[in-house]
Amino acid sequence: MTEQPYVPAVFPVSIKGVILDGQQRVLLLKNERAEWELPGGKLELADEGPAARLETEIREECGWHATVGPLLDVWMYEPIPGRNVFIVTYGCVLAPEDAGRAPVVSHEHKEAGLFHREEIDALTMPRGYKDSISSWFEHTARG
Repeated sequence: MTEQPYVPAVFPVSIKGVILDGQQRVLLLKNERAEWELPGGKLELADEGPAARLETEIREECGWHATVGPLLDVWMYEPIPGRNVFIVTYGCVLAPEDAGRAPVVSHEHKEAGLFHREEIDALTMPRGYKDSISSWFEHTARG
């Protein structure tokens, strides 16, 4: 019997951020699958850390400036059958100068929305994002 070389599973890593505006609404973006998602993107460069990638993605996707805070969750998501993505979510703090400014919508998304905590469960989005949002609301409420 010939030994086959070990080939590790490879998954893209997507770094996402939970950001609240000045009215305690979470920013969500609608993707091409008509699902709401958190802003962020794939970690692509080996020498770029997750926080730097996320801060760049937030600026590019919605025009806001945010500082990445604590890790909230990690989970595996299958957006389409047979394609898995490793999701890493962080709580983010919006820059004060952007607190009253509406987000812009980049070419990557169809729509941007700001939602209060009680609106989240009714939205079409993966459970993992909902859990991360809930964690960030709990974290910020503890102050």
